[in-house]
Amino acid sequence: MVLSSLRNLACPLFGLALAALLWPASVSAEPASDAIAVNVDQAKLVRLPARAATIVVGNPLIADVSLQNGGIVVVTGKGYGATNFIAMDRTGEVLVDRQIQVEGPSPSDELVTVYRGLDRETYSCTPVCQRRVTLGDGDAYFKSASDQANALSSQAGGTANAAKGN
Repeated sequence: MVLSSLRNLACPLFGLALAALLWPASVSAEPASDAIAVNVDQAKLVRLPARAATIVVGNPLIADVSLQNGGIVVVTGKGYGATNFIAMDRTGEVLVDRQIQVEGPSPSDELVTVYRGLDRETYSCTPVCQRRVTLGDGDAYFKSASDQANALSSQAGGTANAAKGN
C-alpha cells in the first residue's frame, strides 16, 4: 500500500520537475528566423509593411538600415555584433522590432589575412589578391587602402561629371 502511494506521488513530481527544467530554455530561446543575419560590408533586402515611414537603428556603427519605396529596407552590415531596428508608421505605431546580427566576411570571399607583428592586412583573392579594407586591419594599412579607394572614387566621379558636361 505504501509503495503504491509513493509511486502515485513520484510520477507527477517527476513530470513537474522535468517541466521546470525545460521551461527556461523554451521561454528564453528566441526564434532564429526573427533575426536578420548579414555579413559585414554586405547588404540584404528585407520587406516590411508598406506603411512603414520611419526607421530607428539601435547602433548605426553595427548596421545601416535605409527605407526604400514600398516597404523595402536595405540592411547593410557595418561592424561586427548585434543591434536592432524599429520600423514605425506615420502615427508612431511600431510595426516591426527586429534584431540584426552582423557577422564576419563569408567563407566564399576567399580572404587572406597577413599579420606583420601586431598589424593585420586583408587581401581578397578572387582570382588575384588585391588589398581589401576590413574591420580590424592595422591603422596604417586601413588608412592607406581607404585613401586609395577614396581617390579612385573621386576621380571616377570627376570623370563622370566631366562626361555629363560634354
